[in-house]
Amino acid sequence: MSSKAWNWLRPHIRPRRPATLGEWAAAAAAAVFTALLLLEALRALIELVLGHWYLTATAILVPVGFVAGRWRWKAVIQRRRAERLAHLRLDLVMDIDRLDPTAFEYAVRDLMIRDGIGARRVGGAGDRAADVIGRGPGGRVIVVQCKHTLTQAKVGAKVIYQVNGTAEHAHGADDAIVVTNGSFTSSAVKYAAEVGIHLIDRDGLRAWAQEGVALHELLKLRLDDSRWRRQRGRLRRHRRRGAGRTGAARSRISHARRSQG
Repeated sequence: MSSKAWNWLRPHIRPRRPATLGEWAAAAAAAVFTALLLLEALRALIELVLGHWYLTATAILVPVGFVAGRWRWKAVIQRRRAERLAHLRLDLVMDIDRLDPTAFEYAVRDLMIRDGIGARRVGGAGDRAADVIGRGPGGRVIVVQCKHTLTQAKVGAKVIYQVNGTAEHAHGADDAIVVTNGSFTSSAVKYAAEVGIHLIDRDGLRAWAQEGVALHELLKLRLDDSRWRRQRGRLRRHRRRGAGRTGAARSRISHARRSQG
C-alpha cells in the first residue's frame, strides 16, 4: 500500500467510542472473545513448554551461549589490544606525523613485530617497491610499501602499479600492503581492489598504531593459513599459474626430444 493511500485510509479506520446500547454490547462481546483467545493461546503455550521442555531449554540456552561467547571473544580482543599497546603504541599526530620517511619505515617494521610478524626493513635505493618485508607464523610473506606524506596529500595509482609489478615476482609476496599517514586517490583504491593489494590510510594507521588493532585483524589476513589458499585481498596468482603451464610445456618438449633421440 502506498503512503498516499494509507494517509487517505487512516482517518476512516480510526476507532470511535460506541454510541448506542447495541454497539456497547457488540464491543463487550468482542472484548470477551479476544480475552478468551488470549487465555487459550497462553494455555497452549504453557502446555507446549511443559511438554517439550528440551526445546524450550535449547531455545533459551543457544542465544545465551551465543551472547556469552561474543562477550568472551570481545574481552579476549580487548585484552590482546591492551597487551600490544603496552608493548608499542604510536600516536598518529604526535609520533607518526613527525617522522621522516626512513623512520616511518622502521615504525611500520616495529608495529609488525609487535603483532607477531617477523619483519625487517629493506627500503632504500633499489628496494623494488618494498620498504618492509615480513613473514607471518604460517610462512606467509608480507611486502609493505610505506608512504610518509603530508596529512592532506594522497598516494596515487602509480605506487600501486609499482607494488603490483614487483611484490610477487621480486619478493615472493603472498600479501602486499601500501601504508600511508595520508590517503589514497580514487584511482589508487580502485586499482588496488582489482589486483588484491591492501591499503592502509590514515584512519587504518590510527587503528593499527594508536588503538592496538593487529595488522591481520585490520586487513582480515589469515597469517597461519596455507600459502596457496585464496583469501580476500590476496595477490592474484594468474601469472604464477601461467609460469607453471610454461614449465609443464617445457617438460613435455624436453621429454619429446629425448624420445626422438
